[in-house]
Amino acid sequence: MGISRRSLLLTAAAASTAGLLPAASARAAGSPPGDVVGRITVGYQGWFACPGDGAPINGWWHWSQDWSHAPSPGNNALRAWPDMREYTAGHRTAYGPLGDGTPAVLFSSYDQQTVDTHFRWMREYGCDTAALQRFDPNGGEGATRDAVTAKVRSAAEANDRKFYVMYDVSGWTSMQEEIKADWTDRMSRHTASTAYARQNGMPVVGIWGFGFADANHPWSPAACLDVVTWFRARGCYVTGGVPTYWRTGVNDSRPGYLDVYHAFHMISPWMVGRIGTTADADRFLTNVQQGDQADCNARGIDYQPCVLPGDVSERQRAHGDFMWRQFYNTVRLGAQGLYISMFDEFNEGNQIAKTAESAAMLPAGSGLLALDEDGTACSSDYYLRLTADGGRMLKGQLALTPVRPTPPTTGGTTPPPPAGDLALRRPTAESSHTQVYGSGNAVDGDSDSYWESANNALPQWIQVDLQTVYPVRRLVLAVPPAPAWAARTQTVAVLGSTDGTAFTTLAGAAGYRFDPATGNTAGLTLPAAVQTRYLRLQFTGNTGWPAGQLSALQVFAQ
Repeated sequence: MGISRRSLLLTAAAASTAGLLPAASARAAGSPPGDVVGRITVGYQGWFACPGDGAPINGWWHWSQDWSHAPSPGNNALRAWPDMREYTAGHRTAYGPLGDGTPAVLFSSYDQQTVDTHFRWMREYGCDTAALQRFDPNGGEGATRDAVTAKVRSAAEANDRKFYVMYDVSGWTSMQEEIKADWTDRMSRHTASTAYARQNGMPVVGIWGFGFADANHPWSPAACLDVVTWFRARGCYVTGGVPTYWRTGVNDSRPGYLDVYHAFHMISPWMVGRIGTTADADRFLTNVQQGDQADCNARGIDYQPCVLPGDVSERQRAHGDFMWRQFYNTVRLGAQGLYISMFDEFNEGNQIAKTAESAAMLPAGSGLLALDEDGTACSSDYYLRLTADGGRMLKGQLALTPVRPTPPTTGGTTPPPPAGDLALRRPTAESSHTQVYGSGNAVDGDSDSYWESANNALPQWIQVDLQTVYPVRRLVLAVPPAPAWAARTQTVAVLGSTDGTAFTTLAGAAGYRFDPATGNTAGLTLPAAVQTRYLRLQFTGNTGWPAGQLSALQVFAQ
């Protein structure tokens, strides 16, 4: 197996965060809405197989490092585990049983029911178009890939979804001529399907990998331009999966390929391995994507940024906040469409397909992480639901908002909130602070560090983001326990919000006594559990000091 984009993990640009863009009122000038413009496109690998599934490859295709042996802790190619409850065929692995005692089985992309299930999910969760990855079709994987393409076509037609062929040219030695023959002899026939994606009236073809600065993508600019021009001459709308730094020709991009990139109808720069936090996403927006969008606008090229959920195994997801920030940034940028990497990429941990929720759905001792790895329970379909809301925002059906509207769990599927302090080490905000006594001190678990607002300036407030909506019933407040902190009464009101914008009063202003004789703590219990994410304490009085003061802001469901 050659190096491809899954192993291109180059260093992201190191640059300071600058001011963010104002909200875009509409997408910038480009092609009108079609099957990729104004739509959510998801990368679809479809490259999993298992012995006995009937696939010509007859091995554990992409499930294990050694395809001739079943996946196990010592022979593993996965970074996340699928939720297998909706697949009718499961193939037994060499892993021990799942945490709930059921056998550890995996699906095959050669099973039509697998592909049908995936495209049904696309329909149910607003994924408009699937970019079917197609690698060098002339080796031992070719017959299996051809069959999966037919299965994708059938599933797309049955579920009213669109699909197109995206060639990944990584490691394809004789690419320049063979890609033309493959399109002519095999793949172009699928454009007759009502489900085959079209943009501006033309069938869509994707090419991923031109210009990358590594030995796995060695072709000259002339060879690459020849291929793009050939597809255009055959009436295709050609999308380019290009290096992150395509426009400047540095880092992951070879210099001298700008004419190749500008020959594409749509440009979609790669982002996996480049960002891992919301701060990274903001830096790339300012330092890379704004310039990309301007360059594309000036040339009439459609711009399709890559959005990724984050690698589960690297703990990047932040229960959806990382992905939502990318949705928000690219929509306000004015991008013509969005490409999600990927739908079923369990090898990178960047999949949005239904995924193990908790240890109960993971093989015991596998070392893999579930969606609840950061302590926030997430339903297995959470990233599909998040994608649906991101798509609604792209299409103007949901107001542009930096606040993630999608709860990690829904309905009766919601598990009880975690025991313990829900506010511990969660993000905070404040109206002000004095000296080094910032709001984060109130949730750091240290009873001696504290928040203190600006002096002689009441009212003041402190706020904690629980990072998901929880039923909140009880709060414990404290100031440092040292006797030097004499007894005092602070007047505090409690407000709550699910979106960080509209707050309601959960408990009216009242005096709370802090006495070193009883640990300088004060508790309050709400009349009933209230579903909230953001808790704000409004301070209007303090008999011990003319400011709001807290060394602990603890929040409990019970």
